[in-house]
Amino acid sequence: MNVLDQARTALSAALAKYAGAACLTCSFQAEDMAVLHMALEFAPQLPVLFLETGYHFPETLAYRDEMARRWRLRLVNLRAPLSREEHEARFGVLHQIDPAECCRLRKVEPLLQGLEPYELWITGLRREQSPTRRQLQVEEMHTLPSGRGIVKLNPLAAWTWRDVLSYCAANDIPLLPLYGQGYTSIGCAPCTAKPADPSNPRSGRWGGAKLECGIHTFDRGEGS
Repeated sequence: MNVLDQARTALSAALAKYAGAACLTCSFQAEDMAVLHMALEFAPQLPVLFLETGYHFPETLAYRDEMARRWRLRLVNLRAPLSREEHEARFGVLHQIDPAECCRLRKVEPLLQGLEPYELWITGLRREQSPTRRQLQVEEMHTLPSGRGIVKLNPLAAWTWRDVLSYCAANDIPLLPLYGQGYTSIGCAPCTAKPADPSNPRSGRWGGAKLECGIHTFDRGEGS
């Protein structure tokens, strides 16, 4: 079975099992658009969770809005309790002085709270993306702060970047324009640069100080 068939099989089975209790997190990068495109075939009303941190590139937000309109997405924008301005007034410019704390407050906590209503969490993560993701499993268990477990499905775990691009091209999925400017991993604008290491697509994130924001912990594999 090729990687496309494997991904479709994993998605169809999980979405059938967790019908009405599934969500997909989407940064609107190419991997997420590929897995979202597949998932919508099986669950057209699937909630799509987007972390609205207040620091995204304008291009990301414009692309999000266009694709949400075009694909009629059930988009859920997750936000921290404080606006960007309130956040900076209280804590300072955390993305400059303490990026880990900035990620915790504006990404990790809003997402983990947003996942509470669901039993299945679908991502576009791939092993090839980063050294921190090399042991990524297709199906894992993630424990939420409440102590409740949620199934985390990574259907594209074994996909290469070429697989992603091929799928997007074959299905006429336009890519986030920032790829055309040389970015290979795209998050909040202040903490995203072009890759320092061509062999590591995420090496442009956080000035090379870290590779993960804290959302993905890869702690408890439950499958292959």
